[in-house]
Amino acid sequence: MTIRVPLREQRDASYDILIAPGLLAELPALLKRHCPAPAYAVISDSHVAKLFGDEVLKRVSGTGYRAELLTFPAGEWNKTRETWASLSDRMLAAHFGRDCAVIALGGGVVGDVAGFLAATYLRGVPYVQVPTSLLAMIDSSIGGKTGVDVPAGKNLLGAFHQPRLVAADLNLLTSLPPVQLSAGLAEAVKHGAIADAEYFTFLERDYAAILSKHGPALERVVRRSVEIKAEVVAEDERESGRRAILNFGHTIGHAVEATAKYEALHGEAVAIGMAYEARLAEALGIAAKGTAERITSLLERFRLPLERPHGASVDDLIKVMRGDKKARAGEIRFALPKEIGAMHHDAKHGWTVAVEEERIAKVLDAGQP
Repeated sequence: MTIRVPLREQRDASYDILIAPGLLAELPALLKRHCPAPAYAVISDSHVAKLFGDEVLKRVSGTGYRAELLTFPAGEWNKTRETWASLSDRMLAAHFGRDCAVIALGGGVVGDVAGFLAATYLRGVPYVQVPTSLLAMIDSSIGGKTGVDVPAGKNLLGAFHQPRLVAADLNLLTSLPPVQLSAGLAEAVKHGAIADAEYFTFLERDYAAILSKHGPALERVVRRSVEIKAEVVAEDERESGRRAILNFGHTIGHAVEATAKYEALHGEAVAIGMAYEARLAEALGIAAKGTAERITSLLERFRLPLERPHGASVDDLIKVMRGDKKARAGEIRFALPKEIGAMHHDAKHGWTVAVEEERIAKVLDAGQP
């Protein structure tokens, strides 16, 4: 299955997302077609490299290309400037030239770091995303957002740098631990909530089959989520308009990640964020009654947390939100649902809503409006 991301601002940067079992075996041919280069830096983390690193190196180098595997310790807490600098120095020491390319082999953290590395190395080299987690397949590998975390917040240093190709090998999901599967499903819930009520209903109805990794059900999740993300990104490449809807759950979610020192997985933090932000939308009179209940109920079915961790105080969460890159003129802004499958929008303020800190604190403190 091929889903095209037809970018409007940079048409020559448009790219394909391929979804199928067995794509890892076809990687050399895919690279030759979509991202030819004499040398490839394969960027992965310590966990994924043990599972798939040798296979990718053998397949790519076996066709005559030069390929080197560069890894860093797994975990969101390693998505830092220091990791980016270390990888950059290692590529320079290995004499990768401007004609090289980067392969991002891993989950969301690897994709963000490797993409930022590709965006900045020798002022920019091409790269390919080979996502190995559900979250990366359906969300973070698509759209060209790259970056690293800093003490002030998540993804505050980065760049838009579109991949030449996203190759989502469905076979890689068979070894995905249940907690990682659930974390990825948080983004699927988000996609249904923001853009497709029918898809949301499918997730409600077939949640058990999805959790058991039933092939057709899981393939439908990947396909539909990718279609939704690709459609939104194609319309708004640099998040100047409708792409903001993809941030539903992320304003609070990113704050949860930062205050909890990244002990919660990204998908878990987004689930918590969606639960609170949906309640906030109802409290503001933006969302139809019952919207928050459907969202939280589905998140619960997918075994995702709904409440902020004990270590994430209301004051600390709001402090982090003030520094969020989505904040404008000192205002904390949210992308909020109007109903399942549709997001709030108005002509004056666009796709986000400024909310007073007192109102945010009330919802965070009570857990309900």
